[in-house]
Amino acid sequence: MKIRRILATAVAAAVTTPALLLSVTPAFAEDKPAAQTQEKPTIAELEKAAAAAKAAYDDAVAAESAARAALEALLSDTAPLTVAVKAAEAVAADAATAKTDADQAVVDAKAAVDALPETATEEEKAAAATTLTKAEAAAAAAADAKAAADTKVVEALDARDDERVAAARKLDQAQKATKAALADKTAADKALAKAKEEGEDGEDCVPEAKLTTVVTGLPSTVVAGTKVNFNLRVTNGTDKTMDEVLPFAYVHATDKSGLKDIDDLVHLQWSSASSSTWKTVDNEHYMDAISPLKAGAHADVKMRLTVDASAPAGNGVTFVAGDYFNDNGTCGGNPDLEGYEFLIAAAGSKPGKVDDAKPSTTKPNTSDLKPQSGASAGPVNGSLAATGSSSATSQLALASGAALAIGAGAVFVARRRKAGSHA
Repeated sequence: MKIRRILATAVAAAVTTPALLLSVTPAFAEDKPAAQTQEKPTIAELEKAAAAAKAAYDDAVAAESAARAALEALLSDTAPLTVAVKAAEAVAADAATAKTDADQAVVDAKAAVDALPETATEEEKAAAATTLTKAEAAAAAAADAKAAADTKVVEALDARDDERVAAARKLDQAQKATKAALADKTAADKALAKAKEEGEDGEDCVPEAKLTTVVTGLPSTVVAGTKVNFNLRVTNGTDKTMDEVLPFAYVHATDKSGLKDIDDLVHLQWSSASSSTWKTVDNEHYMDAISPLKAGAHADVKMRLTVDASAPAGNGVTFVAGDYFNDNGTCGGNPDLEGYEFLIAAAGSKPGKVDDAKPSTTKPNTSDLKPQSGASAGPVNGSLAATGSSSATSQLALASGAALAIGAGAVFVARRRKAGSHA
């Protein structure tokens, strides 16, 4: 699942400004020409390519294993050509022995001729000569047989070695093919992982203003030590079904000076419309998915805000947004995180008439903000959203206290929210 990164920028308001100024915009990828977007492979295509690369790699590994086994078999004593070499060597050994014996018979026959006495008859001389002639003929035949046997050994060795070399080359080629297949698989996996990561960072996502998240019932003033229930409505205002919609919420609060973070004293929970179980919003993860959200349809999420009794008077804001993810790999979400501002009244206070918190509509340029000194905070009653009312003057920074102290706005949310790891 591709999850886009939401970057929410909280702007420190000038202390004399009568309303909290907020600007919160998701960090979508810069727009790309349609043609380029269409040419880019989809996640499904990359998954298919990765699967094919894995199959090719598995085949290559199997082929390499088979080639190695084949070579090992040829190197064994029971390989047919190895057996043939042994047989040829045995015949050659016998031929060598026969030649040695025949050569010795020639030597013996010559010795017999030389040993004839002067009194030997012609018949005895003729017999000795015949024996020598036969011995020499046998020796010549034995030499030819040995030469032929030796040739057979050489031929058998060449055949065996050629077969082994061919098998070794095949193994080498298989190893190279496995290496290449692994490189292809690694590249395919990397491309898929990168595409998914880019999807998580929002690079494949698009702003969708018609996917709206609206808060109703959140009071503009919440007294410390109390809890309030309100509603988050997620609406698909497009003409297409969104396969999965993930709502997101974030709460932040400070004391009246805007310099002290009191987030640990403010707790936001949520529950689906059909459930009585409350789950804590951890400011980092989506709430449970709405699957699917049809065109024109909406879904409600029950919300609960609790402020500890020990919380000082101060200011808070609840941000809400929604992202969608389709099975075909497309995704997107709210162009802006909507911030609903509320005051925190000290425990035991009577806030008087309280209206619903309203979303901030002013989007200031953070680079021009300068701190101002000498201003004091206004009373805690009234609505921060009611711009133009001096009684609603806010020092809410909703940013780093140090950043405000040196006169700058600060980025205070940069969360990679993971689907499936909901609060």
